[in-house]
Amino acid sequence: MVEKTRLDAAFLASESAPEDDAARLAFFEQLAASELFLLLEGEAEGDKVTPQTFEMQNETFVLVFDLETRLTALAQGPAPYAALSGRALAAMLAPQRLGIALNIDVAPSSSFILAEEVAWLNDMLSHAPQELRQSVEKMFSPKGLPEALLTALDARLASATGLAHSAYLVGVAYDSGAQGHLIGFIDALPGAEPALAQAISEVLTFSGLEAAALDVAFFAASDGVTPRLARHGLRFDLPQPAPAHMPETPGMNPDKPPKLR
Repeated sequence: MVEKTRLDAAFLASESAPEDDAARLAFFEQLAASELFLLLEGEAEGDKVTPQTFEMQNETFVLVFDLETRLTALAQGPAPYAALSGRALAAMLAPQRLGIALNIDVAPSSSFILAEEVAWLNDMLSHAPQELRQSVEKMFSPKGLPEALLTALDARLASATGLAHSAYLVGVAYDSGAQGHLIGFIDALPGAEPALAQAISEVLTFSGLEAAALDVAFFAASDGVTPRLARHGLRFDLPQPAPAHMPETPGMNPDKPPKLR
């Protein structure tokens, strides 16, 4: 039985509703959030990689998979690869005008993503979240948010293993008189704040909402505000990893995508 991944599900949903822009955006959001495996010509040399490429209809494509087993299935055995996030892959490929051959012949999500689509994805991912400069005066239960946004938030936070203990989504009123929604992360891993803020920004971008529709803040479990978040908020529990030391592989840091040789 072929294992069905989140990327497969997002792709099939977009294919079943070709006129649904939200479904297509959700596929690209999942692609950006996924860990991907890029087939290489040879072993990586430091942060430099040489992907296998092929030409089709005047386009150049690299071979990319969302499971290592799918890469080895196409390669018919072990093969060199770089593991990297979708957003790091887009940052690497866009300047080179390269497209993505995704899971070709080995998965339900088998498809071709053209170079112009990769460039568009990279542009979408380049929007950085803005720093919040208002003080929260009141908190209340979240209301009026699209169900699709809540589903996308749940899926993205389910993939943020170990970056924080949990998160709460609440409605807020600021000292400026403005009202909105805020997601507060509890006990974020030191240094993970930018990645978590970027993840929320990307969910909003691909949901078609303005980035200002959902603010992000970080708290310790011991902070006085945390019980208020728990009282009014919708809770998301982030998966926690088993203790392990994993060396950094090319592309795993989205701010340092691998370089093409």
